[in-house]
Amino acid sequence: MRNPHDVLLKPIVTEKSSNLMAENKYTFKVDKTANKIEIKYAVETAFKVNVVDIRTMNLPGKLKRQGKTSGMTPEWKKAIVTLKKGQRLPIFDE
Repeated sequence: MRNPHDVLLKPIVTEKSSNLMAENKYTFKVDKTANKIEIKYAVETAFKVNVVDIRTMNLPGKLKRQGKTSGMTPEWKKAIVTLKKGQRLPIFDE
């Protein structure tokens, strides 16, 4: 298995993801090549919690323009991790 810090890139803290925290669901930006098994292992070893479910989605890059120049933002992968009832992640409590 890969290092958990290579799989979990950063937590996503938005209004929508904050509302999901009430349902014990946490959102992360993950490595594009990571699968659900690697994501589950990374969350469980990094935070010492039990993962019940994982939802992943690949998000496409968007076209951005600045004057005459145009380019694309990078594609990325998002994972919504559901934890066992009664468990929390301390990084989101701050």
